Amino acid sequence: MIIQTQEQLNQLCADLSKGPYLTIDTEFLRDKTYFPRLCLLQMAGPNVDAAAIDPFIEGLDWAPIKDLMANQNVLKVFHAARQDLEIFYHLYKVLPTPIYDTQVAAMVCGFGDQVAYNALVRELTGRELEKNAQFTDWSRRPLSPKQIRYALDDVVYLRDVYEKLHERLTKQGREEWVFEEMKILNSPRTYQNPPEESWKRIKVRSDKSDVLMILKALAAWREEEAVRKDVPRSRILKDETIADIAMYKPRDDDSLQQIRSLPSDIARGKIGKQVLEIINAALDSPRENWPKAERKEPFPKHAAGTLEMLKMLLRINCSEADVAAKLVADSEDLETLAVEANPDIAALHGWRMEVFGKDALDLKSGKIALRLEKGRVKKVLI
Repeated sequence: MIIQTQEQLNQLCADLSKGPYLTIDTEFLRDKTYFPRLCLLQMAGPNVDAAAIDPFIEGLDWAPIKDLMANQNVLKVFHAARQDLEIFYHLYKVLPTPIYDTQVAAMVCGFGDQVAYNALVRELTGRELEKNAQFTDWSRRPLSPKQIRYALDDVVYLRDVYEKLHERLTKQGREEWVFEEMKILNSPRTYQNPPEESWKRIKVRSDKSDVLMILKALAAWREEEAVRKDVPRSRILKDETIADIAMYKPRDDDSLQQIRSLPSDIARGKIGKQVLEIINAALDSPRENWPKAERKEPFPKHAAGTLEMLKMLLRINCSEADVAAKLVADSEDLETLAVEANPDIAALHGWRMEVFGKDALDLKSGKIALRLEKGRVKKVLI
């Protein structure tokens, strides 16, 4: 059902607040905006029928939803929660709590890296979700019956997915592993984009300080403009264009118009003037404030063998533990572990230490060896 009145919304939130958990999903668009534009919010409880709240219905007070999201007694269950949580952070500047991401839970259960929702539903419930409405325009009204059914199905089957994963993880004693992984999703910093840091996302073919200074100044200005106008960053300037400008370092109109990726009408217009002002201010600023490239040391050749053995050990242990390897350690962790004696990395803390870290340290110290046995690599205690 689609919530139509304040009374219905109040009752839905009151009913959901009585349960141990609720499932939640959103439909949104962000192709024309900087911030995701919420088009529909769907929720269901173990004993509460799925319902959708339409943010385009005028006069609805969403305060009960905000209160429900802050209710510590009700677990909020998402799948691939990051973008949904970003919407709530943008709306309220606070995040729902406590939360549970079934995509993460599935990785802990060995379903692989970032398993898709429809694949998880198929595996755990035997049902096949229709995905025809996935790429429809959720901002157009009225919504079709197919769109509404698609939207509500997501939270309906998410109940089954959550309960089956919860049961499996409880038997394995791994439920706390999932909640430990929620710390990043629970951090407001995950959803903040400081303008002064935005240049680090842009690829540029130089690490010279003057190039990086222009890149940093232009990227910060673009971020602020995109937020102010609520448009995608690329509507202001594309990444490629900012990188080209930083490399070429134009300081006058003629030089700016030589940038091939910058349309000539933009170069001659208001944005072009702003860009030149930013470039000149950046290059005239004190050099000690210019960013310096973080040069990563080449991976030492002598540690290459150790790295390959650690990769193999990670695959063996994660296969034995039935957990996704990507969740345990990434390539940077493994490289650090191969070079440093006892580094402060996630793979050597908490449940990861149990699954992989202890064996990794034993492998490095010669307490464990790897050998080929009947075509399979196995661990051997020494």
